[in-house]
Amino acid sequence: MSAPRIEHGFCTEDNARALLVVARDPADLVDLAAIYLDFVLEARTPSGGFRNRRNAAGAWTDDIGSDDSQGRAWWGLGVAARMGPTPTIRNAARGAFATCAAFDSPHLRANAYAALGAAALLEADHTHPAATELLRRTSAVIAGACRHRIPWPETRLTYDNARLPEALLAAGVALDDDQLVALGLRLLEWLVRAETRLGHFSFAASVGWEPGEARPGFDQQPLEAWAMADACHRAWVITGEEAWKARATRAARWLLGDNDTGMTLYDTATGATSDGLMEHSINQNRGAESTLAGIAALQIAERCRSQARRRAIS
Repeated sequence: MSAPRIEHGFCTEDNARALLVVARDPADLVDLAAIYLDFVLEARTPSGGFRNRRNAAGAWTDDIGSDDSQGRAWWGLGVAARMGPTPTIRNAARGAFATCAAFDSPHLRANAYAALGAAALLEADHTHPAATELLRRTSAVIAGACRHRIPWPETRLTYDNARLPEALLAAGVALDDDQLVALGLRLLEWLVRAETRLGHFSFAASVGWEPGEARPGFDQQPLEAWAMADACHRAWVITGEEAWKARATRAARWLLGDNDTGMTLYDTATGATSDGLMEHSINQNRGAESTLAGIAALQIAERCRSQARRRAIS
């Protein structure tokens, strides 16, 4: 299904994802960035958190969103503060971080999202005290879990898996902590090996995967391709090793048929992405999460190409 189902309302986490996708786009999508930023800022609560669910009439239907939605809100705001298309957008996103101390979660992915936002902001404002403290706290939660369980901090892979090593890499650079970078690279190396099959990515299914279980599993979701592309691109920028660039582009190619079935999830005619790779078919629903993941992963592939050209010229 390609038509939006407005009757289901809107959510902060999808608007935060959309905010960071358009902020990263070189086309300067000012109007879209402003719309998504306004939604995220309007979701703020007096305590410094974010509501997540808004109905079609514009009324909020929850008092506070999930931990993941909190982390994604900070992630979107951090990227907008770093890369937003206008000073007004960048300043508004940066100003929101005055309340980021309210974020507190035991969940690894929520911490990863918030860490990625804080690290992005620190690229623009190296001395921002609240973002620095947020990054220290969130990266410590992930690093602590990683050091207590090897090779992966959970018993099984679940969702958005590459965000954990990516957050460690981002934090290590922003905090000048080589140990965090090394831990992030080790984690990402293991994940790449675990999710590679016959030369292509075979992501953990939506029900998860742990060592010893049969592969491939279905349904595999575009969110994993985006996360892996982002993480491998970041590893390439940090290390300069060409293998990471190749893995980033290979993750994006998963959307175009370089996967377990050879089926394409990204629709070049509409820009939409199907919700999942099934064993014998494609999930024909095209939700906001999947479509944004598809666009973002292909953004990374294009960034790899353009950065490689610049490096070759220099």
